Amino acid sequence: MMTWLTTGRAILRSLRIYYGDRDHGRKMDAMYSRFLKAGDLAFDIGSHVGDRTGSFLRLGAKVVALEPQPALGSVLKLFYGRNPKFNLVRAAVGGREGEIELKLNTRNPTVATASDDFIKSADAAPGWEGQRWDDKIKVPMTTLDSLIARFGKPAFVKIDVEGFEDEVLSGLSQPLPALSIEFTTIQRSVALQAIRRLAAMAPYRFNAALGESQELAHLQPLSADEICHWIEGLPMEANSGDIYASLNAAALAANPSS
Repeated sequence: MMTWLTTGRAILRSLRIYYGDRDHGRKMDAMYSRFLKAGDLAFDIGSHVGDRTGSFLRLGAKVVALEPQPALGSVLKLFYGRNPKFNLVRAAVGGREGEIELKLNTRNPTVATASDDFIKSADAAPGWEGQRWDDKIKVPMTTLDSLIARFGKPAFVKIDVEGFEDEVLSGLSQPLPALSIEFTTIQRSVALQAIRRLAAMAPYRFNAALGESQELAHLQPLSADEICHWIEGLPMEANSGDIYASLNAAALAANPSS
């Protein structure tokens, strides 16, 4: 009972953070409109409380949301389950079909992870003090290739899975038009591996947004080597952000309409 109460309070806190600022929602829509138009398909991998799913739907896209945590899946179903453009898959995404153990942070369910290395890296790191992965569950796991076979090829894939991003990409065998992957300064190597994996697959260009700014950090798209060098040079207190990869370089310019 206490675990559910604690988790419920944490989810309410996340809802206030991610849905309480209308200006933030408008910035998010402007960011994702670079990659999505009405009728496109988007995958939201690590959907959490679904703020990105909401943005994709507002842009008119069809959305497949991947969320293995039961409580968060229920939130997504409540918010978006009646929308015919929304599909919820209660599974993790990785390099194979099967099952995986998910470590849960009941006081902060937005940072559940399937990565033991992520937990080790977060331990006592600046900005991650007090995080405790105090529960675990077995969840189904699927792959990007399996999702594409089931739902079709997405125009955009958002990946935010707490240190498991490169594992998600290891289950992809074909280039996609555009993707975003979360990075953290406590585990930069995961993002670097993911960027190099994408660059080996297709001639992607890259940009980034720090934290929840929804603003591109670079005026023009960068090469894989350039974005890796930028990540390596970030101060620890930068904490996290998103790397955007696209086969359409114009979408990654700071002002693509100019």
